[in-house]
Amino acid sequence: MLIYPAIDLMGGRCVRLAQGRFDDAKTYSDDPAEALDAFAEAGAEWTHIVDLDGARERSPRQHDLIEALAGGATQKLQVAGGFRDRDQLARMFDAGVGRVVIGSLAANEPERTAAFIEEFGGDRITLAFDVRIVDGVPEIATAGWTESSGRSLWDVAALYPEARHILVTDISRDGMMTGPNVELMAEIVQRLPSLALQASGGVATLDDLQTLKTTGAAGAIVGKAIWEQRFSLEEAIRAGG
Repeated sequence: MLIYPAIDLMGGRCVRLAQGRFDDAKTYSDDPAEALDAFAEAGAEWTHIVDLDGARERSPRQHDLIEALAGGATQKLQVAGGFRDRDQLARMFDAGVGRVVIGSLAANEPERTAAFIEEFGGDRITLAFDVRIVDGVPEIATAGWTESSGRSLWDVAALYPEARHILVTDISRDGMMTGPNVELMAEIVQRLPSLALQASGGVATLDDLQTLKTTGAAGAIVGKAIWEQRFSLEEAIRAGG
């Protein structure tokens, strides 16, 4: 299971939110390039970067910064936050980004999202779905978790037969370090076997990563636990390996 250390960018700083609340952000570093270098030195093959300002505004806000980070990174980057048109994606790929994450757009505009997958290829697009469990069903939230799509993860994922990568966050767990939703992740792997799952939300211990590995998840997003030094990235990579 691949470990994706996460960098959430707000105003050019590395921060973490609790359950997506922009008014509950904690700053960990003013130098994301330094953080990227540290992740690479620890052995990260990929790093997951989120433009939180772009996610909130539904339009990229830190592309210049991400472009600069991609130019200096030695690991592959997966970037997210407000992507809406093909030129924005093309700019990131031209800068050397490995994958672009499509979130709210995948739930709200499937035709446009499917066109991105067709043009750039399923291996370069990660579909990201933030979910709340409603009556046992993972329901997708959009717009930085502020709105509900009213649609299930299963229904929306079925719209993308050419997709290869999916990132699922249980909103109730994100940034809370209360443990991942292992049952949900196992169900996703079982019901959507053609998609490589990146599990997100709640990882607090190395045992959490070892448990997630048993679900068959292809990867795990690890953010706050690393920034809070609950364990090192090197330890996380060994636990996932």
